[in-house]
Parts: sequence; structure tokens; C-alpha cells
Amino acid sequence: MNMARITASVYTSHVPAIGAAIDLGKTAEPYWVPLFKGYEPSKQWMKDNTPDVIFLVYNDHATAFSLEMIPTFAIGTAAEFTPADEGYGPRPVPKVIGHPELASHIAQSVIQDDFDLTIVNKMDVDHGLTVPLSLMCGQPQAWPCPVIPFAVNVVQYPVPSGRRCFMLGQAIRRAIESYDAPLKVQIWGTGGMSHQLQGPRAGLINADWDNRFLDRLIAEPEALSKVPHIEYVREAGSEGIELVMWLIARGAMSDVAGSGKPPKVAHRFFHVPASNTAVGHLILENA
Repeated sequence: MNMARITASVYTSHVPAIGAAIDLGKTAEPYWVPLFKGYEPSKQWMKDNTPDVIFLVYNDHATAFSLEMIPTFAIGTAAEFTPADEGYGPRPVPKVIGHPELASHIAQSVIQDDFDLTIVNKMDVDHGLTVPLSLMCGQPQAWPCPVIPFAVNVVQYPVPSGRRCFMLGQAIRRAIESYDAPLKVQIWGTGGMSHQLQGPRAGLINADWDNRFLDRLIAEPEALSKVPHIEYVREAGSEGIELVMWLIARGAMSDVAGSGKPPKVAHRFFHVPASNTAVGHLILENA
């Protein structure tokens, strides 16, 4: 029986200014050239390794959800998702085609595996989801495959712990591997790296901490998952907590389940700054 499997995980920041630079044709400007150059190998990798489905972990920025109601973990089960208007019109990018069958299976499996998910049958998707797609896929007429949006609350306190996210990733892997169709699935963790948008420490970037995070994400994810919430905020700024989303993707890799060698690092990139954020990027392939 051919079941679905996770082939790779992708990690990237989702800075809104990156989306604006792409949409407004500014990618050749000197400020942006080094950033986009760092994603050129990724675009080629994506063409060579196009999955059947992307499970994309991101955070909504008060677009689909408001401060009136924010689910901790929400899975998008719709057939399609429209790019959101975040105040200056929707990004000129293709609509996102979902995979309701796999999404519903994951929801069923993960909830039975003792994780509470919110099922979302209709939502718009903002830059948190579309900027990673643009960075990895360029500006196509249509995205190369269906995408399952998975929104994590890292905006309104309390936010989930790194440990919880890492364990959730393991449950998502079990769910995908129990789906009865030979689909190749990639899981993407987005957001980060260090940045703080407001308060006395606005503009904070901690490149040393970010690169250590990348090292540990590759080599010792289990230990990394135990880093307390306060360390993210202290070392990587108030928005640095978005990095717990990367632990969901890392938790879904084979080596964590004890069924595989450490993943192969297909690409690693770090750039400071993009807007006021440290941009980190990693592609890990299951061995």
C-alpha cells in the first residue's frame, strides 16, 4: 500500500516587505538583491522537488481572525483560499488551492492523537502564507500544488510552547503517513527570525542567536524544543516567538520519529536585514 509521506521541510521568514518588493518590481534594487539571491537555489530546488501538497505553517496577522477570537492551532480545510486584503489591496498572487481530503484526514487523525485543532472551512490567507510561496515559487500563474494552511497563534498571549509545537509536528507526520494515497508532502515552517516591531527594543535583531537556532534546529531539535518562551522574547524580540512554528515542521521529520538518519541540509541562508527583520531560510530533506 502506498501511503503519503513527508519528503522535506522548508523554513523561511515571511516579512511583508518582501512581498511588496516582489509585487512592486523592486527585487533588482541594491537593498533587495542579496536577499532574493539567497532564494535562487530554493526556486530551482522547488522545481526539481515539486510536492503533491504543501502543509504550510504560518501565523495570521489579524486577517482571518481578529483579537475577538484567535484559535491556537487552526487547519484550513477549504477547497480554495483567497489572498487577503491587508489594508492596501490583496497581493497580486494566485489564489491558493487547498486539499480538503488530506486536510480533513489530518484534522481527524491529529485530534484523535490528543491535539485540539480548530477546523476552518473558509478564510482568506495573508502575507504569512503567500510570501513564503512567492519566495520559493516566484511569480507563477498558479501555485505549483495544493496548499493546506495551518495557522498558529503567536500574536495574542498566551501562545503555545516550543515543546507543544514540536510534539504537534510529530502528530502531523503520523497523520500524513496514515493517508491512503501516494502523495509527496512538504511541511513548511514560517515566520521569524529575530525582530521586534514596537516598544523600547523596536528594531532588535540578534544574528548570533538566530544562527545558533538554525544550528540546533538541524542537529538537536528535541533539546531546542525545550527552550522556554521567555528566551525567544528576550533574545529574539517580541516577534521572535514566531520561530516556534518552525518546530512544528521540524517535529514532522523522520529522524525525530527514530525512523531515519538526520535530514540532509539542501540549502541554508541568513540575511540581515529585510525591512527590520532577520531573514532565515533552511531546506531539510528526509534522508
